[in-house]
Amino acid sequence: MPGETILVVEDEPSVARGLEYGLKAEGYTVIVAATGAKALETARGDRRPQLVLLDIRLPDMSGFDVCRAMREEGHLFPILMVTARDDEVDKVLGLELGADDYIVKPFSVRELLSRIRAALRRAYGELSTPGEPDRVTFGDVVVDLKRMRVDRHGKMVPLTPTEYRLLRHLVTNPEQVFSRESLLELVWGYDSSVDSQRTVDVHVRHLREKLEEDPGNPQWLTTVRGTGYCFMPKPRE
Repeated sequence: MPGETILVVEDEPSVARGLEYGLKAEGYTVIVAATGAKALETARGDRRPQLVLLDIRLPDMSGFDVCRAMREEGHLFPILMVTARDDEVDKVLGLELGADDYIVKPFSVRELLSRIRAALRRAYGELSTPGEPDRVTFGDVVVDLKRMRVDRHGKMVPLTPTEYRLLRHLVTNPEQVFSRESLLELVWGYDSSVDSQRTVDVHVRHLREKLEEDPGNPQWLTTVRGTGYCFMPKPRE
């Protein structure tokens, strides 16, 4: 989706220049921030990005702190966390704090562009499909598929683009069981691995915390043991 603005949060000048050059060559507008404070300032300003590429290691605060602050301030643009090592602790913590995806250094420009395109498509490329209802209601939750809005108790629920896309996929396919592998392919757009399946678990838990009366005993976004997840349009007895 060339033309979109990407905020690159990277304190290593040579790495930042390389990322800026590669992204601009693909037609993206790029803003570079070398510190977490500058990243937050940019996100609050007039030139708000459509996506943030966020390194975990920053000189003034961690990328985790930046991610947490952005979500607490209500920014819903996709956040791709960059970690220097293939450490599942980093990955899971980033997802817990609201990141949409992660990429491990060293990575190729091709891989990065693929992840960015997928994240932008998920966030801004949602189109209704033939036969899809205008809205889905369950309990005190209303999912307005035309306006891409979710309300609970009459108030809007802030969902990240990935959370919304996952919810949309589940509620428009009621009573259909989806494995973690299939959800990764359909919602995230990449093949699964053992650790990446945790991505699905974290996002489902976030949805339950925002939409279920009792997240520990979900009535709508249910687990099918040994298989995956399913949306039940009627609560369990």
